[in-house]
Amino acid sequence: MTRKRLVIIAIIWLFSLLAGGTLGYIIIEKAPFLDALFMTVITITTIGYEEHIPLSKNGQIFTIILSLSGAGLFFYLFGLVSEFIVRTTMENFWGKKMEKEIAKLKDHCIICGFGRIGKNIYQFIHKEIPVVVIEKNKEVIEELKENKILHLEGDASSEELLIKAGVKRAKFLVTALGDDVFNLFVTLTARNLNPSLYILARADSASVEKKLYQAGASRVISPYKIGARKMALALLRPNVMDFMEITTPEIKSDLQIEEVIVSPKSFLVGKTLIQSKIREVSNAIILAIKRSDGEMIFNPSSNTVIHKEDILIALGTIQDLDTLHKLATGELTF
Repeated sequence: MTRKRLVIIAIIWLFSLLAGGTLGYIIIEKAPFLDALFMTVITITTIGYEEHIPLSKNGQIFTIILSLSGAGLFFYLFGLVSEFIVRTTMENFWGKKMEKEIAKLKDHCIICGFGRIGKNIYQFIHKEIPVVVIEKNKEVIEELKENKILHLEGDASSEELLIKAGVKRAKFLVTALGDDVFNLFVTLTARNLNPSLYILARADSASVEKKLYQAGASRVISPYKIGARKMALALLRPNVMDFMEITTPEIKSDLQIEEVIVSPKSFLVGKTLIQSKIREVSNAIILAIKRSDGEMIFNPSSNTVIHKEDILIALGTIQDLDTLHKLATGELTF
C-alpha cells in the first residue's frame, strides 16, 4: 500500500471518529452539537479534561469505545510517522549509494521507461549487463526501489539526467517510452551526448521510424509490428514459430542463438569454415556471418573465409557457444 493511501486512511479514520463521536453524544446524551463535538475531541485526543457532558451508563460505554478508537488512531499515526522517518532515512542512504554505483558504471545500458516493454527488456538483459532505469511515474519508482534496481527519477529527455545516468560512458540506451515524441527527444539528446552510443528506440507509428533514425537511433523497433508478425507466423508457419520460440531466453531450452565476434588474435582468421573445424570442435552451427562492412552472408558455404571482426551468428547449446566464443577470441586453439 502506498504512503498516500495510508495517509488517506488516517484522514478518513479521524473524520469518521469525529462524525461518529459527535453524532453518538447527540443521540445518546441529547447534547448540543458544539458540546458533543468538544467531548469527542477531548476523548479521542485523550487530553483528559473533566466531562463536559453528564454521562449516562450508555454514554460511558460509548466514551470508552471512542477513547480506544482514538488511541488506535494515535498508534496508527505514530507508526505512520515512524515508518516515514525510517523510510526517508533509508531512501536517502540508498539514493546516495545508488548514485555512487551509477557513477562507477561503464559500458552499461540505460533504459528510459519502465513500462511493460522496458520491464521485459530489463528482465532479459540485467544478468549480462549493468542497467540503469530512468522513470518518472511515482508508482513505478516505488517498484524500482522495492526491487533495488538502479534508477533515476525524472524526464528521460533531460540532458542533465542522462549525464547523471552515465550516458557518456554507456554502451547501450533503450528508449521505450509510450510516446513517440518523447522517444524522439531522448534519441536526439542521447546521440548528441554520446556519438558512439548504440540507441534502440521504440516506435508505435510507422511515420516516426524515419525521424528516429534521422535523430540518431541505431535501431528502431515497433513492438506492435513485431507482435503482429509473430502472431501471423504462428497461424501460417506454426512449426517455424516453434523453432524460433525454442531459441528465446524465456523458453527453457538447451538451444540458443548467439553472435560471436572474431578477434584478430583468433586462429580462425583467414581459414574457411571447413578448415576452422568449428563444427567438430564446438558443435555449434554457423547460421550466418556478418562482415565488418555490414554484408550479411546467410547459410555460408564450407569454403567461406572467416575474416577478423566478422560476427558469427551461431546456433547451439550454452556449452557449444561458450567453446565457439573461446575459439573466436583466441582463448582456445588446436
